[in-house]
Amino acid sequence: MQNLLPEPPATLLPADDKAAAALAQAERVDTDEAYADVAAHFPTYSAAWATLASRSLAEGRFVAAYAYARTGYHRGLDQLRRNGWKGHGPVPWSHEPNRGFLRSLHALSRAADEIGESDEAARCAQFLRDCDPAAGDALSSV
Repeated sequence: MQNLLPEPPATLLPADDKAAAALAQAERVDTDEAYADVAAHFPTYSAAWATLASRSLAEGRFVAAYAYARTGYHRGLDQLRRNGWKGHGPVPWSHEPNRGFLRSLHALSRAADEIGESDEAARCAQFLRDCDPAAGDALSSV
């Protein structure tokens, strides 16, 4: 059966040049403290939280990863809603400012799986694919 309703337009988050520059500086230092400083100064910037979550996952600190990822995910949802997202529709991976939210969502799925929250892990993985299958493809290789 064909869906006759149009898909909602893609949601494109605005760039945050100051936060992106701070994150780029933190990448040069490459310590948890540097990334945490970016998250503290730019708490709505999901990319900082996603980076902290990814680092924690890599180090086997799954509860910390879960907390960081959940924060980035919720801050990203807030931004999506402020930018017209109605709870569904595309959030393209190709749009760089969307990637912090999408990376947080991916990290939340992985961390949830690691702490035994398999239902949440599956929901997050499906939500990532619903936002943009390209995000799932790009992040599954990470």
